[in-house]
Amino acid sequence: MKRKQTYSPENLHYLKMLARQYPTVQAASSEIINLQAILNLPKGTEHFISDIHGEYEAFLHILNSASGVVREKLDSLYGASLVRSELDQLATLIYYPQEKLDEIAAQVEDMDEWYRITFHRLIEVCRLVTSKYTRSKVRKALPKDYAYIIDELLHTHYEDSDKRDYYENIISTIIKTDRASNFLIELCELIKRMAVDHMHIVGDIFDRGPRADIIMDSLLDYQNIDFQWGNHDILWMGAASGSRTLVATVLANSLRYNNLEVIETGYGISLRPLSVFANEVYRDCDVKQFAVKLTNEDAAQYTEKDKLLAARMHKAITIILFKLEGQKILRNPCFQMNDRLLLDKIDYERKSIEIGGVTYALEDTDFPTVDPKDPYTLTEEEDALIVQLTNSFQHSEKLQRHIRFLYSKGGLYKIFNGNLLFHGCIPMTEEGELMRFSIQCNNLGGRAFLDHAELLARRAYYNKPGSPERQFGMDFLWFLWAGRNSPIFGRDRMTTFERRLIADESSWTEPKNAYYKHYNEPEICQSLLKEFGLEGPHCHIVNGHVPVKSKKGESPLKAGGKLLVIDGGFCKAYQKTTGIAGYTLIYNSSCFRLVSHEPFVGQANAIRKNRDINSTSVVFERLESRMKIAQTDIGRRLQDQVDDLMDLLSAYRNGAIAEGHQD
Repeated sequence: MKRKQTYSPENLHYLKMLARQYPTVQAASSEIINLQAILNLPKGTEHFISDIHGEYEAFLHILNSASGVVREKLDSLYGASLVRSELDQLATLIYYPQEKLDEIAAQVEDMDEWYRITFHRLIEVCRLVTSKYTRSKVRKALPKDYAYIIDELLHTHYEDSDKRDYYENIISTIIKTDRASNFLIELCELIKRMAVDHMHIVGDIFDRGPRADIIMDSLLDYQNIDFQWGNHDILWMGAASGSRTLVATVLANSLRYNNLEVIETGYGISLRPLSVFANEVYRDCDVKQFAVKLTNEDAAQYTEKDKLLAARMHKAITIILFKLEGQKILRNPCFQMNDRLLLDKIDYERKSIEIGGVTYALEDTDFPTVDPKDPYTLTEEEDALIVQLTNSFQHSEKLQRHIRFLYSKGGLYKIFNGNLLFHGCIPMTEEGELMRFSIQCNNLGGRAFLDHAELLARRAYYNKPGSPERQFGMDFLWFLWAGRNSPIFGRDRMTTFERRLIADESSWTEPKNAYYKHYNEPEICQSLLKEFGLEGPHCHIVNGHVPVKSKKGESPLKAGGKLLVIDGGFCKAYQKTTGIAGYTLIYNSSCFRLVSHEPFVGQANAIRKNRDINSTSVVFERLESRMKIAQTDIGRRLQDQVDDLMDLLSAYRNGAIAEGHQD
């Protein structure tokens, strides 16, 4: 007689719970078969993007094209049967279906025939991009109104004459019932949705570019996505949490670069209180050091009066910012940033300041709200203003929705399928050791400090308003933004004060953390990967934050390919320095592919002229064999489920649990 297997009480309890979901041998066996089938499918495509900085048109094009993945599928299907112009038009149609369809409808005489041909092509593309997924997963991604129709078209064998008639009849009916345009748009959206299985945003959605809110709106319904918070994301997260300092920083940055559309139009935050205050308090002040940066196109649109008001607003909020930053430093000696207390160091008689033992001339000391004897205290008017502005940030429903999404889908780092993703750096000493911090912790570095830092960052948003935990969390968000050797800032100091008030550019230096010297060394990168539990030939660090100066010959591949920097310069302000408009990364079941992008011609041009972003794709690492889901993080979790179900089967068969057990 076969001996009955023994189980611990905890294991037996778990198996009985599992039996509620799979109450029979047949149910457990079927699920094991399903899971094993999934484990043997190819790994899905991952898409990595970093440092978008509000450049929504370029980002949406990269998103729609999946950094060339969609065009690659078109070339593989139709490269030998369609001319280049037809391929270009088909690609543009998939990227911008509504806009391109309107243009085509105005040019084509027989739209019914055009729809018929185009539907055949799009269904073929759909078949190709969905081929590595289970039928169940594809069904879940199908648009509700056309789920049955698309499922039928995807799985109809055209070689069978009866099926061919069935297929053609479905397409004809769609056209005859005037649903062709709507159906085509849904097909294109499905192709884009299935071309990439998982999206990684490696930081800095916000600032510099015009409309970060449009980018966030486009990502809210993305099926599989994660964020690694960048310093500019943390800035907006802090403002939304109620940090007056970070509200002032957001406004000072936005005014400096004439980027107010996202605040006023995107998030509905009125700046009238700031303009009224600035015009009253700074009317007779010198504001030339706070002139707003304008492009040639922008400069022509503004009167001198507009420019003067903007400079007054910029100066007013910047002085408030300097005061609030000083308060944070004084309130948090653990930040070890007392050397950045500068307002109290100003010599008004000599119009100079001593910083780091060096005396610098100041270009401006006309600060009507600063009391030299108590420089970090806000006036009553300043206090009322910043409270009003902060309330506006906290009551912007759209901003709060976006920030909650960043918190729910994001963190300071991500470990995913053997890769370590973070925006800034892992702070290191000059000797190549992990830098240690004691900020509400005891001498933590590396992964332990990032975990601690993320906990504090979450408290800033989720803890009870007014609580000490929330207040310190908001202070800590400012430290992440501008603090010495912060893991997402990665520099010794932020020299905003010097850049606004000192002409001597030697004072503007912001020394980088030693990480940026050591990340070229393979052994250092290996040790950092090991710190996060990663080892193996295909493990990498994926980094953003620091633009790659490709026009000077700098490579985004560091440490022999163990580290990749994918901030190539989405932001137009950086493109003169970088020479390109961004790097993205594609990781599919066969290889890692780095894609460099030229500046985007603009959405209108792309649609009208079928112009894609000029990109160069380089495969820098191939896998020995095609990676299956079984080898991924999800695969390991699925294998755990298989193992548990095998234990349940064993328990059914040896009598430890009865089929249909509900206890």
